[in-house]
Amino acid sequence: MSPTVDILVAFLLALALVGLLARKLQTPYPILLVFGGLILSLIPGLPKIQLRPELIFLLFLPPLLFPAALFTPWRDFRENLGPILYLAIGLVLFTTLAIGFLVHHLIGLPLAVSFVFGAIVSPPDAIAAKAIAERLSVPRRIVTILEGESLVNDATALVAYRFALAAAATGSFALDRAVAQFFIVGIGGVAIGFAFGWAAAWFHNRVDDAPVEVTVSLMTPFAAYIVAERLGLSGVLSVVTAGLLLGWRSPIITNSSTRLLGGPFWKMVEFLLNGVVFILIGLKIPDAFRGLAGYSTNQLLTWSIAVSLAVILVRICWVFPAMYLPALLSKRIRARDGFPAWQHVAIIAWTGMRGVVSVAAALALPLRLQDGAPFPGRDLILFLTLVVILATLVLQGLSVPLLIRLLGVRDDKRAETEEREARLKANRAALEHLQAIAEPTRAQQEALDRLRIEYDDRIRQLEAYAHGRAGKATRLFSEEYETLTYETLQVERDVILNLRNESVINDDVLRRVQRDIDLAEARLKQHQ
Repeated sequence: MSPTVDILVAFLLALALVGLLARKLQTPYPILLVFGGLILSLIPGLPKIQLRPELIFLLFLPPLLFPAALFTPWRDFRENLGPILYLAIGLVLFTTLAIGFLVHHLIGLPLAVSFVFGAIVSPPDAIAAKAIAERLSVPRRIVTILEGESLVNDATALVAYRFALAAAATGSFALDRAVAQFFIVGIGGVAIGFAFGWAAAWFHNRVDDAPVEVTVSLMTPFAAYIVAERLGLSGVLSVVTAGLLLGWRSPIITNSSTRLLGGPFWKMVEFLLNGVVFILIGLKIPDAFRGLAGYSTNQLLTWSIAVSLAVILVRICWVFPAMYLPALLSKRIRARDGFPAWQHVAIIAWTGMRGVVSVAAALALPLRLQDGAPFPGRDLILFLTLVVILATLVLQGLSVPLLIRLLGVRDDKRAETEEREARLKANRAALEHLQAIAEPTRAQQEALDRLRIEYDDRIRQLEAYAHGRAGKATRLFSEEYETLTYETLQVERDVILNLRNESVINDDVLRRVQRDIDLAEARLKQHQ
């Protein structure tokens, strides 16, 4: 068996075991995956993984950023665009400068190289934030800001990384030229992403073939990224723009088969690629140590603690003013949004885990400068990047739930309220349509009566929750209806399995019938 196959099998096995363990321990899986990778690295004889630097971004960023953008609620993103941009642009640049100057004076790396490191550790990770936020019962606005920030800040960090890297390689830097290029790269990336998003939407609107559409969906982020990067523009913003556009349009341009297939597909892509990246982080920790023979243990410990604390404190120092100053300075913003609760701001300030983009940027550092000299401090930068990722994942990732409990923050139930209202309106409209049917035939009348009973039951249940007469989350049906439905679905399952086992039907027929039963059960489980 080839080393590549060995590694793939080990990765998939580690992913499965860690996923189960994370669920059992109720711990965000990125944290456990890092430690899983570290344990794997200690196995004797395990083949070493070497990825060419230019492939790091291409392999991981497009398929990870695209679904995050695709499933971002556009309305919430737009409503919180101000805070998101303060963090995604302002905080990233502030972190790049602050950490750059710190590393330059503390360690003695060249200033341009120090800014490269600052850009590497500046963006919090979208997947880590999402993994934490999904488990927390916090107001929807906090989740929106964290996910939106993580979606956009990668572009800012990678543009800053590109300019700092060019300055380190050439030894020269022009601020006015860099600022102009920053806007050109960003706006150009958005334009490319819009073009690819529009083209993909045009395709989905005219093709009715779920496997083909999902394949095109997978190709879209890679195409948007590659074209933008080849033109010297922001591939990250291109991918994010295409994802946001398609996310808004997909409920209109895709059919139910494509949506049912595409959702689970992208969840698997996210899980597998994130698993690989976070395991890679753990695997690279021992390698990072091997390149640090010239540094003492005390030096490495001091630098690790100083840089990790600085990364955390810089975020705290920026977030509080960024959340309050706009409202203080603008009557319009103050009238529209008011002042956010300090407890909510504290959660946003503390939730700054680093991850995929940081490790990809560190691994993508060139081995040598343009003049052939080794890249200054490359091994040290990789080591400190891994330390920052590990420190923020463990310290912040594990302490966020405790912080939420201590601050007494509760979910505002906005999403549940909106969902209940939407279901009520949709069900009432459907019932009104049934009642408007004039002079039905006898067969139609029987069908109408059955449907009316079902819709009446749903509406009564939704109205009960709307008026506070029930204590659980929104349900589509009454509890008695759900219990009986589960029982009857299981009876159906048992019958078709017996028919297959007795060779009355084949496996294809079994799977087709079973899929309908599974969809019916999934509908009941969706909101429990």
